[in-house]
Amino acid sequence: MKNLSLALLAMVATTASCFSYAKADVEITWENPKEFRDVKPTLQSRTKFREQTFEDLEEYINKLAEDLPDGQKLTMTVSDLDLAGEVWPSSFVGMGTGGGEVRVVKQLDIPRMTFSYALTDASGTVLHSADEVKLKDMMFMDNANFLSKSDSLRYEKEMIKDWFKDEFPDLIAKK
Repeated sequence: MKNLSLALLAMVATTASCFSYAKADVEITWENPKEFRDVKPTLQSRTKFREQTFEDLEEYINKLAEDLPDGQKLTMTVSDLDLAGEVWPSSFVGMGTGGGEVRVVKQLDIPRMTFSYALTDASGTVLHSADEVKLKDMMFMDNANFLSKSDSLRYEKEMIKDWFKDEFPDLIAKK
């Protein structure tokens, strides 16, 4: 019985991996990330935090691209990123003298992102593009559609999702 269960599980896993979900390819370049306005960590090295932040945002943009038609390619070059909030020493915000830092999110410290992009079809024809997109969400704390309160990039992801829906409504609707 155990061997049969393992065989069935292997068959299901193999079958599921054979399905290809339609989506656009995504290629993101983070241009001069050390110069970005605010990608500062609180509990880890700057490099590790920056890499983790970029990886998380890339994964999310790839998820959004699943709604675009198969064969398209979204190429983005991000030239600046400013996360919501600001990093302060914990002693400055009344959390003791432990030496750590905390990100304090206030209405004033809005998320921002600057990038250029091109969306091309399978033949390489440019469908949409912009040399400089400057996203900012001045109402980020009032938005009721948070992805998850535990997601540290929820404000940035919500801002990107709103731009994505506004920028590509005709392509997403056709799917």
